[in-house]
Amino acid sequence: MLATSGVGIGLVGAEFASVDDPISDGSALAQTSNVGGSPDLDVYATNPNLIPGQTNQVEVTVANDGDFRFGPTSLAESVTTARGVRVEAEADGPISIESGETPIGTVTQSTPRSLPIAINVPDNIDPGTYTIDFDLSYTYFSSGDERKRTVDRELEVRVRDDARFQVVDVESDTQVGDSGTVKATIENVGSETARSADVTFTTQSSSVSVSGGQSDTIRVPEIGPGQTATVAYDVGVSPDLPVQQYTLSGTVTFDDPDGIRRTDQGLSIGVLPLTEQTFNLTNIESQLRVGEDGDLIGTVRNEGPLPARSVVVQYAGESQSVIPAERSTAVGTLEPGESSEFSLPISMSGEAEAGLRSLDMAVQYRNQDEELRAFEKLVVNADVAPERDRFAVTVENRTIQSGGSRTVEVSVTSNLNETASDVEARLFADDPLDTGETDTGYVQSIEPGETTTMTFELTATGSATPGSTYPISFDFRYDDSDGDSQLTDTFRLPVDVVEAEDGGLPIPVIIVVLLVVGTGGLVVYRRRQ
Repeated sequence: MLATSGVGIGLVGAEFASVDDPISDGSALAQTSNVGGSPDLDVYATNPNLIPGQTNQVEVTVANDGDFRFGPTSLAESVTTARGVRVEAEADGPISIESGETPIGTVTQSTPRSLPIAINVPDNIDPGTYTIDFDLSYTYFSSGDERKRTVDRELEVRVRDDARFQVVDVESDTQVGDSGTVKATIENVGSETARSADVTFTTQSSSVSVSGGQSDTIRVPEIGPGQTATVAYDVGVSPDLPVQQYTLSGTVTFDDPDGIRRTDQGLSIGVLPLTEQTFNLTNIESQLRVGEDGDLIGTVRNEGPLPARSVVVQYAGESQSVIPAERSTAVGTLEPGESSEFSLPISMSGEAEAGLRSLDMAVQYRNQDEELRAFEKLVVNADVAPERDRFAVTVENRTIQSGGSRTVEVSVTSNLNETASDVEARLFADDPLDTGETDTGYVQSIEPGETTTMTFELTATGSATPGSTYPISFDFRYDDSDGDSQLTDTFRLPVDVVEAEDGGLPIPVIIVVLLVVGTGGLVVYRRRQ
């Protein structure tokens, strides 16, 4: 643990950048032949307070009061300047110095130098004042001579009886790929009461968030000596991370009994997330077919580690040929290890390819905090059957006499997976066949697999050649289960033309003969009158 006492430590690097003596040439040395004096170095700290149980960084300033004895005052600085100053600190137990000898360069009366001293303070130290011994080594010029000197100085530091904090308990239900609550209980192990305590925890990883960011702060009004306080944070862990300890570093900034704002920087907690919530889809049964509505049936299993509420299974792909009739199907709450069957209506467009298809799936659910989450790492293989006629159409008797007319009975079987309602069929025929007055058929509804019979009138003209086969066509318009009107492709069926029975004349010829005979009889009758 590392604590900072004092200010201005960031300047040390710049001040120590050069330790060269600006007046170490011969002319400068000659200038001091008639000038006498010496540096007078001392050390002090703006904030000599130490926190037990930490390595404290104390900013120490080396100042130079200077002792000018004789000579031109314009050259006073040449003899009072300490050059090549090196600082070494030591301390008797129970505190110890972690820093080694440190060069700080030139120290004049107007330019003091600062350096950080790392002081290790044990946790069980008694409050009070402790002494640090400093050896200050340097060179200077006086009476034309370059001289070296080492002086001893002392600095008193104080171990305060402040409030200090330790983490005594951590509870977490956070999860990889999700967020959860991390509760940290801190105890004031110091001897003073901390008021207006701001407890801050900060993540050390970009893959771990605290309340959606890098850190969060919770204020506790007061924590007395020996008292505890529990603070809770929403901690999120990115997907696909390993299950391991993730560190959050903490600080407590508080008001001491004198109203001075102080900071204890020594807190740290480890967060061990639960494994990522996962699901599995098994027992997949496909009822999908090109150009039709169907169902994808299977079993969804919650692999844990936590219960999942309001679970729904949904198609998550982007294919334009796969059209979910419903975006998802609900299965309810699943405990860890629990399974449930599902059936997801899916429509395959007419442009879809038949065969084995890989479909991207997802499971959406609500976590313990009723927050919506999704597990999208699911792929299932489903067989898509080739396209088929929506209706099977057959003619009971496919023959017709040349020059004759007859009623044609047509059997219609639904191949659909849904009820077809308001089914209307229309008959089309080309010369030498022709439709009669009844060229449409209607049925109120046809269930899947059901067969119904429709009747139509069909005529064969005298030019129809016996022994030849001619086509007739049907199409069907119906409403699907969603109330949408659908029109099928055209069905073409063969009709065989046969000779008229009993060798009689074709009906059109008989009609002509009857007309001729009737007309002749009428003429004879009138003449006799």
